Amino acid sequence: MNMNVNVKPKVVFVGAGPGDPELLTLRGKREIENADVIIYAGSLINKEILKYAREDVIAIDSHGKTRTEIFTLYEQFVVKEGKVVVRLHSGDLSFYSAIQEQMEFLNSKNIEFEVVPGVTSFSAASASLKREFTSPGISQTLIITKPTGKTGKPEKESIKELSTHGATMIVFLGVHLIDDIVSELRVGYPPETPVAVVHKASWTEEEIIKGTLENIADRVKSAGIKSQSLIIVGDVLEQSGISKLYDGGQK
Repeated sequence: MNMNVNVKPKVVFVGAGPGDPELLTLRGKREIENADVIIYAGSLINKEILKYAREDVIAIDSHGKTRTEIFTLYEQFVVKEGKVVVRLHSGDLSFYSAIQEQMEFLNSKNIEFEVVPGVTSFSAASASLKREFTSPGISQTLIITKPTGKTGKPEKESIKELSTHGATMIVFLGVHLIDDIVSELRVGYPPETPVAVVHKASWTEEEIIKGTLENIADRVKSAGIKSQSLIIVGDVLEQSGISKLYDGGQK
């Protein structure tokens, strides 16, 4: 049973941030410290984050496990054993985290759960690039998307359709398809548009590849980058406008 009798058995989804253990939220760190069980994706989570856990924690790598197997773990540890389970997901939980189906399962079983947001990987990429992704007069819109992939997506949300807006675009889960993505991006963006590919943002092995739509695919392939990367596209990577927030009322 849980060592703290005042803590109810439950599942706590924690956004583990982009990778750097110091980019956990304070609450996320506290939830990890209090957990009886931690289920984490070993292929995506920096295992250094587990240093915050208790010595007696049960740590389970979910890599390779099916949805049903993970659901079974929730029932075993929360319902049968009365433990607090922390489910660690990389980055933030508000998109591309696949927690909705998990929350719906927990609701169907009346298992209590909470959600703790995390720092997004594109925030870490912005910090590493030392670039704001919006800029007055350049782009005030940020498009976050991914290739069609296994889950599919509406045609109106295809990268080639979204590229016609000319906004800053961040493409998740697509660096292994860099040729196809560049082809779609060039429907709307000029070939000289700046592009940055950030691999493992905030990790010690972080790598940044810069270029344009004309050459970024070759540079990424030459670097051997095939996963865990963001593709950032837009003039904000090289151009800056001037904000009027701090102009002292000048016209």
